[in-house]
Amino acid sequence: MDHNGNRIFNVNESNFRDLALQLFRFQYQYNAIYKTYVDMLKFNAQEINELHDIPFLPIQFFKTHRVQTTDFEPVYEFQSSGTTQTINSHHFIKDMELYRQSFTKAFELFYGPVEEWCIIGLLPSYLERKNSSLVFMVDELIRKSGHEQSGFNLYEYKQLQKTLEELESKKQKTLLIGVTFALIDFVQQYSFSLKYTTIMETGGMKGRREEMTRAEVHELLREKSGVDVIHSEYGMTELLSQAYSKGDGIFYCPPWMKVLVRDEEDPLEVRFPMGKGQLAITAGPAHHSPFTTHHSRLPVKGIINIIDLANVYSCSFIATDDAGKIYGDGGFEVIGRIDNSDIRGCSLMAI
Repeated sequence: MDHNGNRIFNVNESNFRDLALQLFRFQYQYNAIYKTYVDMLKFNAQEINELHDIPFLPIQFFKTHRVQTTDFEPVYEFQSSGTTQTINSHHFIKDMELYRQSFTKAFELFYGPVEEWCIIGLLPSYLERKNSSLVFMVDELIRKSGHEQSGFNLYEYKQLQKTLEELESKKQKTLLIGVTFALIDFVQQYSFSLKYTTIMETGGMKGRREEMTRAEVHELLREKSGVDVIHSEYGMTELLSQAYSKGDGIFYCPPWMKVLVRDEEDPLEVRFPMGKGQLAITAGPAHHSPFTTHHSRLPVKGIINIIDLANVYSCSFIATDDAGKIYGDGGFEVIGRIDNSDIRGCSLMAI
């Protein structure tokens, strides 16, 4: 298959399934860890013909194994944040251009041309370490914006206040993207009435303050900043794509990324909405007959599985530790984390 991104980033709903299945067969053939996992589950790769039949690799494998498709020397290695008690995830990158295309095209799909924005990154905890995929993304978006006041802010909150007020006076469209605890620290020192600034939280309290629900965080940020809604980004070290929320914590994926949910008790039972009032269900390799269609009220709850077609050279089929709801229009919500999973620095707050 074509691995340079042309087909991946031009995919649509009608050909997503076919491309995902091609990628599954490619990764089954050339990713030893994934092949071993699929074989241990007693799946017959040749009989997998639907998205919900594809086995999803537990995200923990990125902590314990080298999840790599084809034999290559990485040009870059992304690493998750963590504490001394946790094991970090590693994502080995063969083609950095795939990541650049993924985050740039996704951002512009949701927010328009990068050049129209002044982009300010408030990511102190991530800037203090190396190999953060989030910092790499924001740094590239800052460069692409070309605005003289775009840049990172470490802890210079007084300067950030001044910069935002200057940009507001010029009616400059501005994105303030930040880790949750830093955004809270900032707005608790300064209050605004922002009209031209979008605030986007990336999650992450990292024990810096008492845990808050997303609703509580957003209420505080709205109250102190004057904005109508708080935007959010859903991404992680193990993925090369991001989903975005423009309010209410409901995320939407770019066309090359799709979210499904699995049953917490039976991880091989995968569910995803087929449309208004319909739900596709499958329950693993023993259920190769056509899946059943149930009429039920959406959203559907479960543990989030992600298909990320940009993960060509790692694994595109990831079983995360995030509990969530998925809606009939493709939107999804993160509602917590399953038990016994590490708390990632990029994880979103539990409700």
